[in-house]
Amino acid sequence: MLLGAQLFTLRDYTRNLEDFAVTLSKVADIGYKAVQVSATCEFEAEWLKEQLNSNGLVCCATHTNRDRLVLDPDSVAAEHAVYGCKYIGIGMMAREHKDEMENYIEFRDKYKPVAKRLKELDAKLMYHNHHYEFTRTGSGKEVILERMASDFAQDELSFILDTYWVQAAGGDPVQWVKNLSGRLECVHLKDMAFTQGGVRMAPVYEGNINFDAVINACADAGTEYLIVEQDECYGENPFDCLKLSYQNLKAKGLK
Repeated sequence: MLLGAQLFTLRDYTRNLEDFAVTLSKVADIGYKAVQVSATCEFEAEWLKEQLNSNGLVCCATHTNRDRLVLDPDSVAAEHAVYGCKYIGIGMMAREHKDEMENYIEFRDKYKPVAKRLKELDAKLMYHNHHYEFTRTGSGKEVILERMASDFAQDELSFILDTYWVQAAGGDPVQWVKNLSGRLECVHLKDMAFTQGGVRMAPVYEGNINFDAVINACADAGTEYLIVEQDECYGENPFDCLKLSYQNLKAKGLK
């Protein structure tokens, strides 16, 4: 499994191409081998390919504009192919209704054809969870994430499971890695810490999630990329947060 950095963590440092290029270099200098491209400025596919190659990085996944995926999946897949990325991600489903199940049904009906088409183009649709996908579809019934796993074919949809949001929803990250085994090519490592200020996101191994067990489960589940993400750094330098996560993971034998 390769360690990657989710560039959403560094979104304030990718607002123009010059800063984006510097950020990729800094991420590589920390030691990361992969990046998930998300929340950056606009870029040409050839530009990203050159930047990745010059820094010894791969693009393991993206978060991609939802509407563009629906309207033109072919061009999205073609651009990803230029910089060697197979996993095309959606950061979240639209939430236009008060009822989460209505939001899910709308998502399912809109993106099942997209998932099928991406498979035909040798790419794969990836879905990143938050906490609301753990809403139950009825008393004692499956949660939305389970419904999604059953409604979409395994070879057409995988998940970028976010450990923090699983725990925030009251779930067990280890169990969910096991539940989604075989369709977890990418997993977000994001810790949860409790401080005097309350629950916070934290660098990996600086909080209370059992990451030894998570990582072992990921290895069994066929995970290819462990992607470090920290949405909020609470005034700390996000590069320093990513570096601390990397050092902690490297100490566990990962790289």
